[in-house]
Amino acid sequence: MSFYDLIVSRRTVRQFQQNPIDEGILKAMVNAGRLAPSAANHQPLEFVVVTEKYLCQKIYPFLKWAAYIAPEGDPKPGKQPVSYIVTLVNKQIKTDGYQWDVGAANENMILAGWEKGIASCWLLSVNRKEVTKILDIPNHYLLDSVLALGYPEEDPVAEDMDKSVKYWKDGNGRLHVPKRKLDQVIHFNGF
Repeated sequence: MSFYDLIVSRRTVRQFQQNPIDEGILKAMVNAGRLAPSAANHQPLEFVVVTEKYLCQKIYPFLKWAAYIAPEGDPKPGKQPVSYIVTLVNKQIKTDGYQWDVGAANENMILAGWEKGIASCWLLSVNRKEVTKILDIPNHYLLDSVLALGYPEEDPVAEDMDKSVKYWKDGNGRLHVPKRKLDQVIHFNGF
């Protein structure tokens, strides 16, 4: 598969097989995140990889999933993530303007995982206080987001949409994700 095809085939997944992810794949994903662009090359990001089943189960209740179709979009019992990568910002390095670093790092990790068949859901609706306690994260770190991971147990599809951004599940339970059409978002040589 070409890199372009890898990018356009990626969708957010919220139902996961329960097969563990090889530690080497998780390390490669974090390495891809570590090597992402960083504003002024400050590199304020660090990552906590969670693979222990009991920790994954402790974290799960403090994550919010597909708001447009909740609770139907939540992972079903037995289909929850098998690993997480938690993105942290070291506040001793940077306290603002780190969001671009986070976006670049997470997209790199998502694509590096997808290349190996690992699906993901990038979660920003996180009870940061509770997850910080569970993982014993020091006070000088800000928990930015959580990347939920596993082999996919669903096959979402992108749909060209004109108006609504709300995703939905069809009668067969397949997730449909509306995306603005290319001709609505591309402008050559000015607006």
